[in-house]
Amino acid sequence: MYITVIGMGRMGQAMASRLLTQGHQVTVWNRTPGRAPELLQAGAIEAHSIAEAAEAAEAVLISLADDHAVREVVLGPAGLLATGTTAVIVNASTVSPATTREILAHIPSGQLVVSPVLGAPAAVAAGSALWLLGGDRDTVEHLEPLWAALSDRRLYCGPGPETALTLKLIANYLLMAGVVTLSEAVATGQAAGVEPGLLRQFLATVVAPGLHNRLDDVLTGNHEGWFTTRLGAKDVGLFQDVAAGTGLALPVADLVRARYKQAAEAGWDTADLGAVVELLRTHRP
Repeated sequence: MYITVIGMGRMGQAMASRLLTQGHQVTVWNRTPGRAPELLQAGAIEAHSIAEAAEAAEAVLISLADDHAVREVVLGPAGLLATGTTAVIVNASTVSPATTREILAHIPSGQLVVSPVLGAPAAVAAGSALWLLGGDRDTVEHLEPLWAALSDRRLYCGPGPETALTLKLIANYLLMAGVVTLSEAVATGQAAGVEPGLLRQFLATVVAPGLHNRLDDVLTGNHEGWFTTRLGAKDVGLFQDVAAGTGLALPVADLVRARYKQAAEAGWDTADLGAVVELLRTHRP
């Protein structure tokens, strides 16, 4: 297929790389050009505008950081809808259901599929991530070559896109809350003088599987990664918005979001989620 990937962050690059290795024709576009020279060397084409990116595309896969960026790319004066493209817009960004409803109000029926992904960029590039698919079933099935290239692990969540987005936000919230509690456990064990090797061995046996890839991050303070504290706060806020729309208040989510906001404001805004542990280390007596 002829596929465009919009957004050359780590996740977007992983998606484009995976599609290239599976034999698809890939065009990439990013607000700041020149972000993915390795992809161009591997055969991708870099577009210089959204209109150029969408020109021959059968599907446009969007991987952007937040609701504002997605609205601008889809609904903006130079966005996808302004180009008149007939490509299926596949939004893999983590955004609010409200933003998706706004897009649906302006887009032809069946032209939008939401596809939030569970997994790190490395898992996406390896084809092992789980994709949550929401949208018209015929459209989703039409894109089978795309899904088959991306992963064998995918879950169709129904014709309405909101279910897939809600499940993604639930998964992200469980991760965010888990990293906060893991950080408190690690900081307490270290402050109490537990031998580092023993602490690592013990935690590896008791923490949830989804937290294993954050264990070294929290233990060692090497907070290199792709899911920043700023994005963590954003996603917990989106999760709270979904709950608020049903009349639920989430007191624990308030605390979790506050921790990521504090970490971001303390200078860890571009560091991985595990940097929330630094709030505890900084304030030790």
